[in-house]
Amino acid sequence: MTDTAAEQDGRPDGRPADEDRGARLRERRLAAHRAARRVFARFGFHRTLRERLAVLEEAAGVHDLDELSDLYGGGVVEALETKVAGLLGTEAAAFFPTGTMAQQVALRCWAGRTGNPTVALHALSHPEVHERNAFSEVGGLRPVRLTSEPRLPTAAEVRDFEEPFGALMLELPLRDAGFLLPTWEELTAVVEAARERDAVVHFDGARLWESTVHFGRPLEEIAGLADSVYVSFYKSLEAFGGAALAGPRELVEEAKTWRHRYGGMVFQQFPTVLSALVGLERQLPRLPEYVAHARVVAAAMREGFAAAGVPWARVHPEAPHTHDFQVWLPYEPDVLAEAAVRAAEETGVVLFGSGWERGGPGLAFTEVHVRAEGLEWTAEDVKAAVAEFVTRLPERVG
Repeated sequence: MTDTAAEQDGRPDGRPADEDRGARLRERRLAAHRAARRVFARFGFHRTLRERLAVLEEAAGVHDLDELSDLYGGGVVEALETKVAGLLGTEAAAFFPTGTMAQQVALRCWAGRTGNPTVALHALSHPEVHERNAFSEVGGLRPVRLTSEPRLPTAAEVRDFEEPFGALMLELPLRDAGFLLPTWEELTAVVEAARERDAVVHFDGARLWESTVHFGRPLEEIAGLADSVYVSFYKSLEAFGGAALAGPRELVEEAKTWRHRYGGMVFQQFPTVLSALVGLERQLPRLPEYVAHARVVAAAMREGFAAAGVPWARVHPEAPHTHDFQVWLPYEPDVLAEAAVRAAEETGVVLFGSGWERGGPGLAFTEVHVRAEGLEWTAEDVKAAVAEFVTRLPERVG
């Protein structure tokens, strides 16, 4: 690219101007979040390294710190695996550095057992949207899409799909559709439909921990529907990272072999593993409380936008299935992003701490996450913050 062409593209170095604006906006959003007196959640990326390391000060309460450190998956790693298997009611579990690796390994192991590398999943599922075609490019798997509708696949869609598949993968909750869960009856029907086709069932349960409220069932009963389950340690439990694959002992042992082949047999992982044990001890029992309060926050947001006269606003789902949900508003993403950052900078209150994405012409959405910090908000606090936010939006014409 010539210098002139690069400048026309937005910057002398060829990087688009809107990319720069987006980077600056993200820096402002993080700075405002750090300085805010009121937020719905503070995640690891909102904190300094020193603050993150402070999590390990609680590790003595969850594991014997006088034992030798882990070595290639032993020691404290095995302790975490045992605990996860117990929580999910499975024969065994294996720790993985990432969920992407855990699920690829699980499904390629099942493909070897079923003789069919085809994986049926939702078009909005994480491997289809966020993993750069890893299933097919790395795992030797063939994903097929059951539906692209913003809901979980139905039993009829599973039963009537036009070609064989060896495994059905269900993301619970389906994050990109609004952190949606099916009803318990719908879920059991979908699983049964897969069984009728002699397919195994794998749960992408990155956020399975918080699904117990919606389903009204304990973790082990939910996980017990599937042949294997993946869970994340950082999304809701606030660990440094990491994931686990849980299921039959024979499958998990094979998965550990593939974990080594994929480069996941890390020399030492004790900081991440200890933070996961702390999360299971401290955060897991609180998740139902977060889910319940997310419903209070969502209802107050709906009322707040209605009172502020916004012509169209949606909280999705209306009663959140977990402690995360979406908010949709009739403005362009950059307009909403700027208004959200300005409100946070000027009031010290962060109503919307995540970015905004285009949902259609003149329509955008963001995600709201309610954690321990969100419990401090009353419904009136939420409505007041909505009113402040709306004053920073341009008036709509026509």
